[in-house]
Parts: sequence; C-alpha cells; structure tokens
Amino acid sequence: MKAFQTICRQLRSSKGFSLEPTAHVDFSTSSYFCSRKKKVNPYKEVDQEKYSDLVQSVLSSRGLAQTPESLFEEDNLLYGPVSKCKPQKQDEEAKAPRNWCPLLIPERSVKPNATSTPTIPLRIPLQRNTIPSVTKILQQTMTSEQIFYLERWKQRMILELGEDGFAEYSSNIFLQGKRFHKALESILAPQGDLKERDENLESGYIESVQHILKDVSGVRALESAVQHETLKYVGLLDCVAEYQGKLCVIDWKTSERPKPYIRNTFDNPLQVVAYVGAINNDVNYSFQVQCGLIVVAYKDGSPAHPHFMDTELCSQYWAKWLLRLEEYTKKEKNQNIQKPD
Repeated sequence: MKAFQTICRQLRSSKGFSLEPTAHVDFSTSSYFCSRKKKVNPYKEVDQEKYSDLVQSVLSSRGLAQTPESLFEEDNLLYGPVSKCKPQKQDEEAKAPRNWCPLLIPERSVKPNATSTPTIPLRIPLQRNTIPSVTKILQQTMTSEQIFYLERWKQRMILELGEDGFAEYSSNIFLQGKRFHKALESILAPQGDLKERDENLESGYIESVQHILKDVSGVRALESAVQHETLKYVGLLDCVAEYQGKLCVIDWKTSERPKPYIRNTFDNPLQVVAYVGAINNDVNYSFQVQCGLIVVAYKDGSPAHPHFMDTELCSQYWAKWLLRLEEYTKKEKNQNIQKPD
C-alpha cells in the first residue's frame, strides 16, 4: 500500500498530469466534439438596440405616403436643386429670324387667271453675279453633324472605290441627274420632241415618276432662274406646275436609297421654300406659289416618293431658311472683316 502511495505521489508531481475526477472518463467520440470551439454568432456583437431602430426607420419610411413636395425635397438633398429649362415660347422667340420677310405677297395674285397663263413655260436664264445662290448658302451653313455624316460617307465610298473610282462615280451621278431633268423637260414642255419623249420613257427614273406625272398639269416654268430682290439670293428651280390642283414649286431628285419621309431629304425642303419665297418676290413672275413638292425618283423604276408641302409646312421651313440665310450673311461679314486691306 505504501508502495502504491509512493507511485501516486510521483505521478502527481510529474508535469501535465492530474488525477482530478472528470465528468467523462470514457474515451468515446463525444470527447472530440466537446474539444471543438463553438462558433460565435456575429449578430451578438451588433448593437441590438441600434439595429432595431434602423430596421424600424427603414420600414416606416417605406410606409409613408410620398407627395410631390416630399419627392422634391429628397431630390434636392440627393441631386441638388432642379435647373428649370426655358419655356418653349421663349425658346421659339430666341430662334426667330431677325431678317423676317413674308413668304407670300398678299398684294400679288396667288394664282394666274386663264388669260395670263403662258402657253409656253418660262425659262429665265440664271445670271452669274455676286449674289449668292440657294445651293451655296445651304452648303456654307451645314451643321457639324451634317458635315460629319457627309464626310464619313465620302471616305467610305473612297475606301470601296478608290479616289479615281469615287470621282467617276460622282461624275456619273451628276450626269444621270442632268439627263433625268432633261428628260422631264421634254415631257413637260408642250413643244418637246415626241421622239425624244418616247426614248426617255425607257429610263428607269422616268418610269419611277410616271404615277406622279399623271397628277402634274399647267406647267408655268421649267429650269428657270429666280431672285429674291429683298433678301438678295438667287436660284434655278426645276419646275412650277400644278400638282393635284395645287400650284407648286417642284424639285425632282434622284436617289439610290429609298426616301419615304420628307426628313430623309435633308435640306431639300429648305431649297424648295427658298425658291417659293424668291418666285413670290420676283417681278418676272406674275403669280404667287403657296406649296412645294419634292419627288424622289429611283433608277430601278420603283415608284417615286412624292413629298407634298402645304402652305403651313412651307411657312415652317421658310423660318428655318431665313435662319440659314442669316447665318450665311453673318459668316460672310466676319470673313470680310478678317481680310487684310
């Protein structure tokens, strides 16, 4: 017994050994789980009172009814005060042309009577002088967006055709347009050559406008020059005739792409109203024109697209034309000032 006690004292005195009674004396697998650290719940470290207040505030704000005033207050806090745009009326007034001139002259007759209607359409030659043409004014006042798309198209065509190929393509387009206008002259002029008319009927462009020509009558002018004596510009219009009973300035166009809407014709409406305004202020013409017509013909003979411009639409484009003319005049003055003496 003494020997056993001596052994126990030696074991007790040895490091890391204990004979204290434990609750688990068996060596089952449950002792492994008891030795693992328990996971700490991260939410126990959160200020529960503060968290509950946050949840409550979020839920209560969602439940509140929003009013225009409360929405404006929130927007002001998040994005700053609203910058209000100018009223539409002020914006329109700012764009009103300063060089205003009426499109129509009420003192002159709107339509020639039967006795004054010429049997032969007027063909006044265009006099080359210092007065700018409608085409030049529109070219010199193109927007940066128009210039960008025109240049991009040109570069794409040069990439496909080469420099020489693009030059030839442009020349062919010009010749086709010139022949198309010549063909229309021979058809619309009462003294036109019958043989030439029959030959022109084979043209794809002429075939394209056949349904339009059926509604054209009473031709007053063909390839005739006009001059606005007040605004000082000139132009060479294609045709003045009645279309479906309305006296119009008609502009014949050719295109390789369909242009079913008037917006597809770019500055052509401005060109037409410029001619309308000029012819109404030109002493060489004894009548007034109130409408316009743009006809887009296609080489493959598919039906042309007519874009009729009534008096109201012409008036809208007339204001835009006056702004372009004003811009051109301003540019010319600035260039003259910059030129050395």
